[in-house]
Amino acid sequence: MPTPMRLPAVLLALLPLNALAAEQWIVATDLWGSRNYQTLQVDVQDGRIAGRLDADPVTGTLGAGQMVFTATDSQGQRYQFDGRIDGARMQGQSDQPDTNNREARAVHAFSAWKVPARVSTVPQRHVFTPTDYSNTFSADRAPVLVIWPGDSVQTRTLDSGGVDEKGVTRALFGNPQVGPFFVVGAEPGDTLAITLTSLKLNRDYADSLDGLVGRLKTPRVAAEATGLGKPVRWQLDRSRGVARPQGASGGLRHFEVPVKPMLGGLALAPGFGYPPFSTGDTSDFGGNMDFNAVVEGNTVYLPVQQPGALMYLGDGHALQGDGETTQWALETSLDVVVKVELLKQHAIATPRVESATQIMTLGQGGSSDDALRIATSGMLQWLRQAYGLTLSEATQVLGVAVQYQVANLAGRSVGVAAKLDKALLQGLQLQTTVEPGRAAVKPAAR
Repeated sequence: MPTPMRLPAVLLALLPLNALAAEQWIVATDLWGSRNYQTLQVDVQDGRIAGRLDADPVTGTLGAGQMVFTATDSQGQRYQFDGRIDGARMQGQSDQPDTNNREARAVHAFSAWKVPARVSTVPQRHVFTPTDYSNTFSADRAPVLVIWPGDSVQTRTLDSGGVDEKGVTRALFGNPQVGPFFVVGAEPGDTLAITLTSLKLNRDYADSLDGLVGRLKTPRVAAEATGLGKPVRWQLDRSRGVARPQGASGGLRHFEVPVKPMLGGLALAPGFGYPPFSTGDTSDFGGNMDFNAVVEGNTVYLPVQQPGALMYLGDGHALQGDGETTQWALETSLDVVVKVELLKQHAIATPRVESATQIMTLGQGGSSDDALRIATSGMLQWLRQAYGLTLSEATQVLGVAVQYQVANLAGRSVGVAAKLDKALLQGLQLQTTVEPGRAAVKPAAR
């Protein structure tokens, strides 16, 4: 199992000293219809509170079901909150600098919920049975479960059409997702490491299509393929671990392939200012990546853009070739176990995937050129962060060692992965100290 970016001592060193003891709230301020989510962390003593709202220091009072506090930003601007507490909920009004005129003030409604205290420092395995699903990646959907770094989640996904393991439609088609899962301590600027501990088939069929996505059709192929795009049912032999077209005749009557279950969808909520994204879309936070390296045993790294990260997963595939060339992979439901860990103050620009033998960065863009540029930039960032290479040195490594793979052709975006073999990087010196703008990423022993 890949571990290069996760060393427990490093993670603990990067967490605030009061992170485990402080009372934590997630504050949502309604800024003219757009909710801005922030982490409020306070210590309470004799009715007085001190702490921070995101990175800004906070002072205030708590008593008689009311919390009043003021956050002061780096420019000396004050953000005042007056809230009534009802159990683990709070709501009230906030008086803040106007977003266009710092000399003026504006009053906004806010609400907040209190993050439950951790009952054990031992990593937990949570069994979560979803009762509803999301067709957007959104920060506004309430968390389905609160978990902590080091915890695992065992759950089940639907297929891309919203069908469960029993063949029952449970959600609208379009890659419905399970989640979001709130990860305590995750804040913008951090990275969430998601290890796919187990991905198992839980039914005996998958659905696909014949045909090709439009990006792959020459004029001649397009003219010949006008009748394609029909559903194809595949039989999944779970005991043998193979898939074959159901009832196939002709040239495919003896055709079968080994299955390799993967998640087409894995994402964190987009940052403030962005609308919810369709679960058919991708961005720097992940999404409908449809990258066939998102398989059991590998670790996916995604940049945190909201408090709690808000992790979504779904769109199970029994198998997918590079690019998802027929528009659908072998779409099926899966039993899933993932483990999450948190890299504090370690910002990455694009999704990363790590296997036992390779590191990979995923570029997603409107064209293959855009995707190549983003994937390459992401790999240069990884080499410079992890190994302390200069830009010149990192480009030299790419020049002799990089591999490119078409990850996704089926969505609105093109996906391209840049890949490096770990064996070729063994002679490089991994960074072990924390410097401004750089996080420690020394590997554990393999």
